[in-house]
Amino acid sequence: MSWDKIAFSELVEFPPKISLEKNELYDNIPMDVIDGGIKYIQEINKRVYTGGGAKFGNGDTIFARITPCLENGKIAKVKGLEKEVGFGSTEFFVFRAKENISDPDFIYYLAKTDLVRQPAIKSMVGASGRQRADKGVVEQVEVPNIPLTTQRKIASILSAYDELIENNLKRIKLLEEKAFVSYKGIVKSEKLEQIKLKEVAAVNESSLKANSNLEKLLYVEISSVSTGSIDNKTEYDFKEAPGRAKRILKHEDIIWSCVRPNRKSYSFVWMPEDNLIASTGFAVISANEIPSTFLYQLTTSNEFVDYLENHAKGATYPAVTAKDFEEAFINIPSKSTMKEYHKTTYPLFELKHNLEKQNVKLREARDILLPRLMSGEIEV
Repeated sequence: MSWDKIAFSELVEFPPKISLEKNELYDNIPMDVIDGGIKYIQEINKRVYTGGGAKFGNGDTIFARITPCLENGKIAKVKGLEKEVGFGSTEFFVFRAKENISDPDFIYYLAKTDLVRQPAIKSMVGASGRQRADKGVVEQVEVPNIPLTTQRKIASILSAYDELIENNLKRIKLLEEKAFVSYKGIVKSEKLEQIKLKEVAAVNESSLKANSNLEKLLYVEISSVSTGSIDNKTEYDFKEAPGRAKRILKHEDIIWSCVRPNRKSYSFVWMPEDNLIASTGFAVISANEIPSTFLYQLTTSNEFVDYLENHAKGATYPAVTAKDFEEAFINIPSKSTMKEYHKTTYPLFELKHNLEKQNVKLREARDILLPRLMSGEIEV
């Protein structure tokens, strides 16, 4: 079955921009999008100024409009909010389903298709690296005119995959919390020795050479990493890869974005592909004298994040250097304690990795199904 075409704006509303008062208090400001959800900056005791934006609520779709976030599919549906939240519209579009015309979940999945994303990407204008999709172009994108009842059926099928993914994410969070609680117990009860990170780990140990025999590589850029997770890997022919694709990643390495450390863009590298390469915008930390599992907890602790924030330089894009990581002080317990921690928690990280692999396969299956459902190739 094939569908007639209509303008995207016939299915969705773009909530109007509002003015936000300077020093007005907002509880949640969207910071990033991951796995179809929103990571917030929690603003509890301090006031923020976002400059203006749309308000979004439950059921709305958040659509990143800047590069490279849009290119990496930073799109989320809003749920679980107790109230609307103000945010800066220069970072996101808000798509709101029109009542009795479109289904909110369907709009979310439609926004994830190339039908909407590719015209948005092509419409981008502005300074290099921070182009923004054009609202007028997105409004006029041609999309299939699917009846509301069929929209809901399509959304239900795709939501089943996302529910499985979400259940796995909950299990992953529990595993992370278990490992962290064990770490905190050691820090609180053990006698600790203060040393510099460079005494027990190497930073940026391995770099890709120009004469590498790799034909293709999987590239991890800064926008592809969220807190504790590598969300996207882009395949390139070796000769076509970005110039920043230099950091070789190995099993149990820890990668940390040097830019905007307050965003906590880091991840534990687990059983990587042989051709997995990260941007030079990351610091790659390789444990050599203490277990990697314990080092991961040390270098992702609030204390370590505070250290990085305090050493970041630059106004627009505050960043730290490899030397900042090397010179950081960390507190470690006895080798026997760390060895026991590693023995106990290694299986937890391994299970986390297996769940992440399951999620990759679920997303792949969902994303293969998505355009076929939207085009009418698969009837529901």
